[in-house]
Amino acid sequence: MGSVTEVFLNPGDFHFAGAGTRIRTVLGSCVAITLWHPRLLVGGMCHYLLSHRAAPPGEHPTLSGRYADEAVQLFLRELGRNGTRPTDYQAKIFGGGDQFPGGSPGPVPRVPRDNIETGLLLLREHGFHLAAKHLGGTGSRQLVFDLGTGDVWVQHQERRLAGAGHDR
Repeated sequence: MGSVTEVFLNPGDFHFAGAGTRIRTVLGSCVAITLWHPRLLVGGMCHYLLSHRAAPPGEHPTLSGRYADEAVQLFLRELGRNGTRPTDYQAKIFGGGDQFPGGSPGPVPRVPRDNIETGLLLLREHGFHLAAKHLGGTGSRQLVFDLGTGDVWVQHQERRLAGAGHDR
């Protein structure tokens, strides 16, 4: 087997490539979407932080992988470059873990829930076939996506409530 190019996505990053590439990321409340074309062996991953940008559309010159709606637009641009359609791909979605189980200071954060709901809605609206998901809960997830096989490995580290599981 030939060499494999390893790519690590930080929050807001997006990468689309072919076989011989392995994409990794670590998620908390963020969400990652993977797309894979089983015949062409191309695909990609995004790691978005928020469901959408606060600025109205048209006020930002370039698309950003930081936002779910723009990350999906980046995917659609790559599909166009490859002459493919959303229905040609296997889509998988991961993340949206609550990082403050049992409450957080201030108002209840909706970021994980908004990220999950928006990602699922965008995939459905654009006609992607959802092949797998691992969403919600608490804590972090480490992902590894192999573009040669379409496999995604997930390691989920649940975050426990302080004092949970102890008798008092």
